Amino acid sequence: MSSHSALLKHVSIAAKDSTLVAKFDIDGNIPSSGAYVVGLVAATPDHSHQRRMEIEFMNGEAVSFFCFSHDGTEENFDLKGVEHSGNTITGNFPLSTVMGLTKGHLMTAFSDCDGREFQANVPVEESL
Repeated sequence: MSSHSALLKHVSIAAKDSTLVAKFDIDGNIPSSGAYVVGLVAATPDHSHQRRMEIEFMNGEAVSFFCFSHDGTEENFDLKGVEHSGNTITGNFPLSTVMGLTKGHLMTAFSDCDGREFQANVPVEESL
């Protein structure tokens, strides 16, 4: 995959009822071969508590949708919560994945390609 394919160009999150709607807009399309991951990292200002929320694709199809915390707990979600077409990926995470983080929490987005960090610390527009 070229470094110009599937770059995150805009990431936003919004609270809707009991759902955290994360929208990932990419420059290009979801790669049709190999592994591709988009996700969010939510942390307290001192990074003492962190959560990673991820959507993993294999050969262009969503195969994993989950959240894990710094304490080692992992929660898998139903793939019905993932929508994707062309250059937009939407993950409908339970709002509880970020509840409990302080008001001044940090939130960034990332992408991985074939197991390698592709992008990190991408800004996230928040409407919580």
